[in-house]
Amino acid sequence: MTKSVTDGIDKVKTLQGKIEKFSDILEGLAKTEDKKKLLWKEAYENAIEDRENAKILFEDLMLNSMGNTANHVMFGSMMSKYLERMSKSNDQILKLAELISKEVTNDSVTSDDIFNQIAGE
Repeated sequence: MTKSVTDGIDKVKTLQGKIEKFSDILEGLAKTEDKKKLLWKEAYENAIEDRENAKILFEDLMLNSMGNTANHVMFGSMMSKYLERMSKSNDQILKLAELISKEVTNDSVTSDDIFNQIAGE
């Protein structure tokens, strides 16, 4: 196999590992609806795939533009759009982290805990 094919396979395995770890986190949320978990998982998968695809395209254009002013002028705005796509994907992942953090906080407090706090126990 060529190095690029091997690298591609390794990246896919890495992405699958990240998705599995994220799924494990979601499964730990006992009180969260399955529909919400499914939507969060899909959003996470889309965000990391978008980020990886934009990274691949950005790196390709960057390699073609290095040391070549004409290519840099021609591809500069496109490279900027790929960077924006990666940034938006990162923002989506951070927003998911916030949502899950809130859910973990809500998940760890039971109605008995709230009652005990109100009753002063």
